[in-house]
Amino acid sequence: MPKQVDYEERRLRIAEAVCALIARSGMEAASLRDVAAEADVSMGAVQRCFRTKEDMLLFALEHISQRVSERAEQRIAAASAPQAAATLLSHTLTELALLDEESRVQAHVWLAFVSQAPASERLAAVLHETYGKLHDLVVWLIRYGQDTEEIPRHLDATQEAHTLLAVADGLTVHVVAGHQSPEAASAVLQRHVDSLLR
Repeated sequence: MPKQVDYEERRLRIAEAVCALIARSGMEAASLRDVAAEADVSMGAVQRCFRTKEDMLLFALEHISQRVSERAEQRIAAASAPQAAATLLSHTLTELALLDEESRVQAHVWLAFVSQAPASERLAAVLHETYGKLHDLVVWLIRYGQDTEEIPRHLDATQEAHTLLAVADGLTVHVVAGHQSPEAASAVLQRHVDSLLR
């Protein structure tokens, strides 16, 4: 009897291989042949999972976008007791900025996809959707802080969320480029969060 193939598991394995190659050697390293070797599958297996290289890259970007979003949401859900809104906001922004050691590979891959977005409307659309979800999450946290009266109600949560996400994104670049340490970047984020408080 022919062996049953779990295509979703294989697609995830290929996505992880794409991310590993991009993290090590940049976007140009993610050729179908090199991805197949990294994932330890045949070229034919990659082509059966993805019609084109762009389809493969798009799936890998959706995969890493989902992981970044899930980590931020898990940080909120894992709070064992009601936490101060400022604490949740700081921790969530740190997750989104991909500042810890565990996130370093994701940060390299994320920035590689961001740099590729102008050349691909489909990649740009996934990034746009991901940033929209992250923005909504930060808006929710700011409004939670307004409900608990930690953050003044007169502040526009939507505008403040745009600023905080832009700061977090910029700090990702600074840390990857070696301009700031993760600790210094975390301190910058904390100062921005503190500036929202009463």
